Amino acid sequence: MIPPSLRVAPDPAAARLTRAVTGRDQTGQPVDLRVVEERPLTIYLNAREIVTAMTIGDYPEWLALGFLVNQGMVRADDTVTGIDYDEEVAAVVVRTAEITDHEAKLARATRTSGCAVGTVFGDMMEGLDGLRLPATPLRVSDLRALSAAINRTPSLYLAVGAIHGTCLCAGPDPIAYFEDVGRHNAVDKLAGWMRAKGVGGADKTLYTTGRLTSEMVIKCATMGIPSLVSRSGFTAWGVDIARQVGLTVIGRMKGTRFVCLSGEERVIWDAE
Repeated sequence: MIPPSLRVAPDPAAARLTRAVTGRDQTGQPVDLRVVEERPLTIYLNAREIVTAMTIGDYPEWLALGFLVNQGMVRADDTVTGIDYDEEVAAVVVRTAEITDHEAKLARATRTSGCAVGTVFGDMMEGLDGLRLPATPLRVSDLRALSAAINRTPSLYLAVGAIHGTCLCAGPDPIAYFEDVGRHNAVDKLAGWMRAKGVGGADKTLYTTGRLTSEMVIKCATMGIPSLVSRSGFTAWGVDIARQVGLTVIGRMKGTRFVCLSGEERVIWDAE
């Protein structure tokens, strides 16, 4: 069942997101199943090609905008004048009124541990200098309600697997839920949606199925979201950065169990 609070929900029935294939099971018998599609999407900032990402193909405009925002290539005070998607050539052009400094950022690009779009630029850490996220409390009772609601929401993950999900939440309520083959893509779609819709992150929680790596922590902090929750585990550098910026980080959340490695003083332990 789709929670009534969800403004954007996965659409596992969308035809172009999956494809039917035939194989054989462990006994040699033929089986038919659906698998997730992957498509290239090239992102441009004004006249400059930035990156080509492998994506399932939904919400290309939000993916492109969110990627550029999270990489610091489109700043908070930049005016986005247009986002043009051409399905035939699989490209999105994000246009800004200001001259951007993306050439310098491209020259400093490094690779990270991420899947799909796993590129982080050398000065992203500089953007965290002086950043301190709001000390928004996080209730354990809300975490349990969120986990139950998200896990029961119809999704590609439940239908076919091989995909990551990211959900923006307010208290016990899921608000916007995106999926993609790479966890970074899913987060970037959410960032693009938040920027386009003017949704702030100060009172929100980011729930993800992916690992809590340094880049995931940086992206969450850049989006101004003070709490990050995952079914998966942590990396040491991700934990270090979370503690630096005041991000509450909870991982290995399954059922009623979880581990908090940053921001435990902001957790309200109101559940048995």
